[in-house]
Amino acid sequence: MPAVVVMLVVLGVFFLAYRYYSAYLANRVYALDPAFTTPAHELRDGVDYVPTNRHIVFAHHFISVAGAAPILGPAIAVFWGWGPALLWVVLGTVFASGAHDFGSIVVSVRHKGRSIGTLTREVISRRSRVLFLLIIFFLVTMVNAVFAIVIAGLLVANPEAVLPVLVTIPLAIAVGQVVYRRRSTALVPSLVALLIVYVCIPVGQLLPITVDPIAGLVGIQPATLWLVLIFVYTFFTSRLPVWMLLQPRDYINQQQMLLALAVILVGVLVGMNTIEAPVFRSVPEGSPSWFPLLFITIACGAVSGFHSLVSSGTTSKQLDKETDARFVGYMGSLGEGTLALCSILACTVGVMLYSANADTSWGALYVDWETAGDDPGNTFVQGVAGLAGNLAVPEAVGVVFATVVVVSFAATSLDTAVRLQRYIIQEVAHISHGVLRDGPAGRALRTLSRNVTLATVLAVAIPFGLAMVPGDFAVGTLWLLFGTTNQLTAGLALAVIAVWVTRNGRNPIMVLIPLVFLVVMTTWALVIQLLDFVRSDDVLEVFLLAPLDAVILVLALWMVVEAAIALRRAWSGRSEDPAGSQTGASVDDSGDQSTSAD
Repeated sequence: MPAVVVMLVVLGVFFLAYRYYSAYLANRVYALDPAFTTPAHELRDGVDYVPTNRHIVFAHHFISVAGAAPILGPAIAVFWGWGPALLWVVLGTVFASGAHDFGSIVVSVRHKGRSIGTLTREVISRRSRVLFLLIIFFLVTMVNAVFAIVIAGLLVANPEAVLPVLVTIPLAIAVGQVVYRRRSTALVPSLVALLIVYVCIPVGQLLPITVDPIAGLVGIQPATLWLVLIFVYTFFTSRLPVWMLLQPRDYINQQQMLLALAVILVGVLVGMNTIEAPVFRSVPEGSPSWFPLLFITIACGAVSGFHSLVSSGTTSKQLDKETDARFVGYMGSLGEGTLALCSILACTVGVMLYSANADTSWGALYVDWETAGDDPGNTFVQGVAGLAGNLAVPEAVGVVFATVVVVSFAATSLDTAVRLQRYIIQEVAHISHGVLRDGPAGRALRTLSRNVTLATVLAVAIPFGLAMVPGDFAVGTLWLLFGTTNQLTAGLALAVIAVWVTRNGRNPIMVLIPLVFLVVMTTWALVIQLLDFVRSDDVLEVFLLAPLDAVILVLALWMVVEAAIALRRAWSGRSEDPAGSQTGASVDDSGDQSTSAD
């Protein structure tokens, strides 16, 4: 199959989905109203609530949700063949992620910009607040552990990329100073910073940085030392104001994201290569089945609960008009779906153009499940380098470029997730203190809820401990647990959206379909994994991963019960005047909004 045909068909589907399906959601399901006063105007404070041009909001939203996850998930999932992976990316993006991300923004906007956690308590039930916190706790723990392992592995494998990666940090701080101190626009400073980063690529090739001597001196593996350095780094960066490092690095990553997508897509177009990987693969005996594990392996890039945290946490507070939610939310989903498409192309086309794999079949690169999940980041790096070769980019330069891209995205997600983990730990401590109050435990919880440093230490120590657990299980094993918690978060957000839509007298079917599908696939996958872990000869899988899986399974069943009760209650008390609740923007096929009623 010519890769360019696959690429153009998928991009064409995404175009039609935005033009028509997102308009349907905007008019008939979410009933956007251009006259509605958004929280950015109603609660304007110049800090969090700021009316912002939709293109700027889109850039923030897209970079915040498009980290390394839509790269790594598809890079593992093509083990089952590119057909199932691509099918889930397309259908998941169009019908699940689009409805989820778009709806999360709208529901938050209609509730004064409140976060999905608060909305879960208000819309579903008070008990669901605890459910939300527990699911998110496991989600960010897995994210932090896996992303740190991936970053460490890439830096060990590609020491030439260390210098460009390190240079990004002071450059981002400098961009932040220019933008926020001098009230400058971010475009020019971020482009200059990115140019400097890429100038450092040939310098990094001449001066590769390795921690091997230090690791040998203290008697640990280089990857272990990198893990220590990464988590020490995240401790400090998670304490910095967001404008100082996190946001300016988003500006740089935005330009880097567009360039990476262009390199892959144009490389496919110029190379006119065929996809050598099978559409559907007969996997080796003993390998896990793609049904249902595919739907949790590719989470980000198809549908991701993490997006609801961004949508309701920051994006909803910046919308100038409610109708901007369609462009920001649905288009952001399509952007991440495009990144997942690029990952599939890199790992099925570009990886076979990489010189080190010239005499190797694609099947040998994905010989078994453990190999597929062992180092998906490096597989993607090789694939990008191969496609960049179609553009006359030297392979060695392409490897460093792709490594910088993956590490930059993963580091940004890591910073955000550690910060989020700190918030969760403090909120859980606050709730627990309200129950225990007196006594040593109550006083300790009170201290934890108020002490930012202590909460940050725990937020770093917990995923670090998971990343440091000795054993031979691959990143892919932890990735499946990450996927289940991520999809549970998406299911919880979709439940909130479905209840809100139902209460307002509109048909929630297009929200309920992805909700039910995710719950069934996630629960099924959890049961399969639990049985595998319990039967395993690996002590770590039996005594660490099996209990984790069991806890997440309980949370999944709990979510089903809470969502069912809330939906039944919403259906019984739905609006008697659905026409009145649907008044809003009418979006025509060209994507323009008018003020007529539905």
